[in-house]
Amino acid sequence: MAASKPQLTDELDIVIPTIRNLDFLEMWRPFFQPYHLIIVQDGDPTRTIKVPDGFDYELYNRDDINKILGPKASCISFKDSACRCFGYMVSKKKYIFTIDDDCFVAKDPSGKDINALEQHIKNLLCPSTPNFFNTLYDPYREGADFVRGYPFSLREGVPTAVSHGLWLNIPDYDAPTQLVKPAERNTRFVDAVLTIPKGTLFPMCGMNLAFDRDLIGPAMYFGLMGDGQPIGRYDDMWAGWCIKVICDHMGWGVKTGLPYIWHSKASNPFVNLKKEYKGIFWQEDIIPFFQAIVLPKDCTTVQQCYIELSKHVKEKLGKVDEYFVKLSDAMVTWIEAWDELNPKKDSA
Repeated sequence: MAASKPQLTDELDIVIPTIRNLDFLEMWRPFFQPYHLIIVQDGDPTRTIKVPDGFDYELYNRDDINKILGPKASCISFKDSACRCFGYMVSKKKYIFTIDDDCFVAKDPSGKDINALEQHIKNLLCPSTPNFFNTLYDPYREGADFVRGYPFSLREGVPTAVSHGLWLNIPDYDAPTQLVKPAERNTRFVDAVLTIPKGTLFPMCGMNLAFDRDLIGPAMYFGLMGDGQPIGRYDDMWAGWCIKVICDHMGWGVKTGLPYIWHSKASNPFVNLKKEYKGIFWQEDIIPFFQAIVLPKDCTTVQQCYIELSKHVKEKLGKVDEYFVKLSDAMVTWIEAWDELNPKKDSA
């Protein structure tokens, strides 16, 4: 039987942040080769990153980012995988899939290679159900449906903005958990996709993530992390808290579960602790902050929502640490840069 033609080949970019040669793409070749890649090179811009032959890609290093954004390049993190969000900004496609370079093809329980990108596309192209939880998880999957008692008025669902995938082998743990469970590996394959309920936050991981750029792209900012900043490894989680509040406001859904990738390499827990330790304290203020946010009804675009959010960050979290004042300003700069590179289509 012939393999099915890959979907959205002209509508999706794969964004990869890296500091090394991309040999890992060889394993992904059967799944990624039909798509366009945007590679964001972190670290030393004079270093040459080797990409296997046969891939369609564009590569941006720090010099390119500075040239394209000028003074606004200050909002893009350096020496941190948060730099990947520059790829979201320069893409011209409707959908984005982003993956880390230490993530490989996982196998399902039958031993078959998992096409993570194909599953993300399925998640994004079918609705979400954030307003009422379905106990059989995703009711739109083959072999599932809405259970008895599910309101018929809610069964159309809402557009899916984000598909959040998971990992086999090395779990996405924080440094303290890594230190007390150094040998722990995730071997459980759970065949489920579920919509995260409205009003519920989640810790978003950026290493296996897809989203509808046209819907939520301007809010997918990974913050100020890494070089010159007091915090790291909170880039994807910051973006996740922001996008969830905005998706709830706009009436869109976020899914988590399938697909799995194989996360091959555990990062150093002592290095991670140095990056995370302020965040571990700060998140006890950050989470209640996001839980309490109510965006005004006159915020009808993602950009308006994000600018409003930035004001709250400065006013409320700025009292926790001066860093959040700086982050709030960077959030505004990010939106300005996004709008410059992505002018509204109806403005012509």
